[in-house]
Amino acid sequence: MKQDTHRGAGRLTRTRLAAGALVAIAALGLSACSGGSDQGGTEGGPPVPPAASEFWVDPASSAARQVEQWRSEGRTEDAAALEKIARQPVAIWPTGELGGVEGEVSGVVSQARAAGRTPVLTAYNIPNRDCGLYSSGGAEDEGQYREWLDSFARGMGGTRSVVILEPDALPQTLTNCEGEGEQEGREELLSQAVQTLTRAGGEVYIDAGNPGFVTDTGKLVDGLRKSGVEDAAGFALNVSNFMNTQQVQAYGERVSNQLGGARFVIDTSRNGNGSYDGPEQPSWCNPPGRALGTPPTRDTGSQRVAAYLWVKEPGDSDGDCRGAPSAGDFWPQYALDLANNTPGA
Repeated sequence: MKQDTHRGAGRLTRTRLAAGALVAIAALGLSACSGGSDQGGTEGGPPVPPAASEFWVDPASSAARQVEQWRSEGRTEDAAALEKIARQPVAIWPTGELGGVEGEVSGVVSQARAAGRTPVLTAYNIPNRDCGLYSSGGAEDEGQYREWLDSFARGMGGTRSVVILEPDALPQTLTNCEGEGEQEGREELLSQAVQTLTRAGGEVYIDAGNPGFVTDTGKLVDGLRKSGVEDAAGFALNVSNFMNTQQVQAYGERVSNQLGGARFVIDTSRNGNGSYDGPEQPSWCNPPGRALGTPPTRDTGSQRVAAYLWVKEPGDSDGDCRGAPSAGDFWPQYALDLANNTPGA
């Protein structure tokens, strides 16, 4: 049974090269974060960039624009709290539209390159995405998906970028989404995606769910191998989830051990208070009382953990539960709650 796994449908497409971006960055004084010591390459995969390469902060993020709106309305205290999110680098989820993805990715990587930072992107458009649940959609078929990947890769243009590949796709395939034949087809698609995006400059991490999703690590490892993890930078855990870092890292270490030391990244965007264990269900959908986690960084203190990332933008809805908007839409009040539940600046 699927546990604590869902995310929103991705970041909504927006114009990132508008003058408003410059206004936001000036107003917030945004600076990229993360750094640390060089942690070397990935065994069996492409080299991982040195830890000194920092992640790009989107000056036109939903949180940044909300900060500006609240300031204009005189809500200065709320605006200051929300800067805890707006100042951090968060992954961009490009559009699933075939005609728009190349331009959007190109715009993101161009801004990141100009700033001397590394963009973080999430490729989220596999056919039958999310098995028809809250974040349903994706490419119409395998052919269209390959075209979309090619456009995504052209947008990257050889720029070094961290890419989180298809949240939920493999874990769902291994649990409750696909039949055996379709499973093989999806794993092959993921393997092709790894190759396409790696050639374009991607540091690609295949999504592998979380400890509550696929409990049989042997089954997960087999799926990761068939999905091309040996050609990737590694795998990703806890994407859009709330499990605490220690729990996720221990799980990741077990998976890594079975993969010969493969490295992994952890989404820490909303796991500051760990998973929700209250009576209101589902526990994965906009649960109350959560907090921001460790800010994005490569300085993780572990050779196996390549980075802590904010893959999900804190405040993006998991779905229309608990009075929330649709999956992927920004929910200012939830973002503010996350910020207010997080001590410090």
